[in-house]
Amino acid sequence: MKKISFIGSYDKTDLILYIAKILVAMDKKILMVDSTINQKAKYVVPVIKPTRAYVTDFEGIDVAVGFKNFNEIKEYLGMPIHADLPYNMALLDIDNYESISEFNITNEDKNYFVTGFDLYTLKRGLEILSGLTQILNLTKVLFSKHMSKEEDDYLNYLSLGYKIVWNEDRVYFPFENGDQTVIAENQRVAKIKYRKLSDQFKESLIYIVQQILDQDEYSKMKKIFRQLEKDV
Repeated sequence: MKKISFIGSYDKTDLILYIAKILVAMDKKILMVDSTINQKAKYVVPVIKPTRAYVTDFEGIDVAVGFKNFNEIKEYLGMPIHADLPYNMALLDIDNYESISEFNITNEDKNYFVTGFDLYTLKRGLEILSGLTQILNLTKVLFSKHMSKEEDDYLNYLSLGYKIVWNEDRVYFPFENGDQTVIAENQRVAKIKYRKLSDQFKESLIYIVQQILDQDEYSKMKKIFRQLEKDV
């Protein structure tokens, strides 16, 4: 099972769900794990009777809320601890160092650092990484209105001294471009829909999915995404 972690204090639950649905459409069995302190998935993913910890299906995605590690998820599913979880990929929403440790995030995984550019999001996001004892390679996912070099340079400056290495790739998402309004509308009808999202937002989603998938799946993914865009 591949692990793809999305680390940071920025609100990234919806981003992960929108990535997950594309992967599900690619016939991948996906587990999305909300290990964050606020557990936003508990409020935006429909569930009949939420408990302290549970796994529920949403748009073909298995969403796990309230678990500290994979062993707790296995126990909930009635699986032996030594067994492999029945998923192709686990997408992890992380906003604390304990989850990095408990879910054993390493450089063998695909790891993203998701942030905006207000000081709280930047500094709190980096604080999550302050407990690292080994170097972790991260790809930046940046939510910005202007997407300037100065913003990226400032993040590089703040991250000096941390045990992280930034990958050359950067993924930009538009901030204040109407996408959050579309996502909020989709939340109210309990659907993941792509049609009204901005072109930049959709292009960045596709870019991340391309990084996650094997290279020979790229062309198939783009065809499938065009079909997802037509859903109303």
